[in-house]
Amino acid sequence: MFVFIWATLLFSLRVSDAETGSSVWGKQSCPLTDYCITLVEGEITAEAGLCVVIPCSFTVPEDIKVLHIVWFKCESTEGNCGDGDMIFNSNTFSDQVRSEFKGRVSLLESDVSKKNCSIIINDLKESDSGEYKHRVEALPVAGSGTFSQTANVSVQGLSQRPTVMIPPLTEGQLTTLTCTAPGLCSGSEPAFNWRWRGRGESDADLTGNITAIETENVTEFAKRRSSTLFFSPSAEHHGTNITCTVLFQGHVSTEETATLSVSYPPTEPILSMRSEVTEGQTITVSCTVESFPQSTLTLMRIDRNNQPLKITGNNLYSRPINSLSHKFTVTSVDAGWYFCRAQNTEGSKDSEQQELLVKWTFCRKDQHRVTRISE
Repeated sequence: MFVFIWATLLFSLRVSDAETGSSVWGKQSCPLTDYCITLVEGEITAEAGLCVVIPCSFTVPEDIKVLHIVWFKCESTEGNCGDGDMIFNSNTFSDQVRSEFKGRVSLLESDVSKKNCSIIINDLKESDSGEYKHRVEALPVAGSGTFSQTANVSVQGLSQRPTVMIPPLTEGQLTTLTCTAPGLCSGSEPAFNWRWRGRGESDADLTGNITAIETENVTEFAKRRSSTLFFSPSAEHHGTNITCTVLFQGHVSTEETATLSVSYPPTEPILSMRSEVTEGQTITVSCTVESFPQSTLTLMRIDRNNQPLKITGNNLYSRPINSLSHKFTVTSVDAGWYFCRAQNTEGSKDSEQQELLVKWTFCRKDQHRVTRISE
């Protein structure tokens, strides 16, 4: 059973000599006949705020009854551990456990007769780094003893980040964002904080939204914790950042930032053009819009029958995104009303109509030049 839990908890393990072909559990040590312990060879690495599993199994003679399992963190340079170094005792009546470890250490298997001495240490601190020893208390008392082999644990700063899950977002539709804390540990509940940063603005806590913290029991000692944020996005949220911060015990924190992509229909396009030109001049009519996904832009002119006529040709340019320009040399027939239409998967929108007046000149029979305006 404990092999599965050890793998599930995803702690980081580094064996000192991977080329020896030794098991991930390390070499079995038997200081006395029929007294054997198996611990990981090398260093077990973990991160602050999370948890670590020290895999351990042992054997004792058949006539020895195991009563309690005790663990020590050896602080002395000689590696000798005394009662003052005790971090765990399966005897719940013991009051010798160091205060900073109380409530943080548990056996993976509570039945000590199964000789599984694996422990999990939660709410890790960097000061938890060091050597750990295991002791068996048994009947007869002469069968009790502390194994000399040690487990070496190194706790480093937290580098893992939360996982932020963002479903497809559509303006005005309520959705749920999920932030999952790193690690699968059974220790203290972490705190979650959501922040949103608008364009060119400072971070703002999203305290006014409904959030909930959920705990999923993967195994008895492996818990996945997450926070959900119920969120109704708008166009102003598109392209902005949202950050989830997870705060563990001991002021250890980590965060992840994600960029929001919100689908929304086109805003009213902006049509830019001159209102009066002379025939023969070259002008540019341009149109821009804001939308996501990108809009298809169409330049339209109202014909003599008051019907919209799509402008086509080789002089239409759609760069950059969500923009369209039409460069052409004006003739009298180009006079009239123009507008721009934007359309994407979320909807469509027309710009306001603008009129183009065209001046043109002709000669009368008496050779007088006359200038008129086409409308």
